[in-house]
Amino acid sequence: MNSTSRPTDLHVLEARLAARLASGLSAHAEAVPHDVSERLRFAREQAMVRAREVRQVAPAGAAVVSVSASGAAMLSGFAPWWQRAVSVLPVLVLVLGLVAIDYWASREQVLAAADIDAQLLSGDLPPDAYSDPGFAEYLRTTPVP
Repeated sequence: MNSTSRPTDLHVLEARLAARLASGLSAHAEAVPHDVSERLRFAREQAMVRAREVRQVAPAGAAVVSVSASGAAMLSGFAPWWQRAVSVLPVLVLVLGLVAIDYWASREQVLAAADIDAQLLSGDLPPDAYSDPGFAEYLRTTPVP
């Protein structure tokens, strides 16, 4: 049995079990005395009313647990201020890192241009050297005295 067919087999088994349980409950539902079925109906109605009230009047700071169709429980609602602050921290670190990288890259470009300017101003070069296309390459390869 491979791993891809395993969840499918599990779902088939769950569906079969659910069908058997539902048919068994349906078959024996008529055998339940009337007073027991009325108490069950009344309890079910009360549970539904309470569930609606909880959904409507959930306190502002309370978290509500809801279950999705896939069966996964999800926590929703408002978190305390410190949890929101901590959740913003990674974004803040990322932004600060990007700003630092931008600053460093700009500084490197300015330093490289300043180095070229310093070599231009401090050296004795003929005027034709400034118009030569390979002049920047010459400045990069020639060590500064």
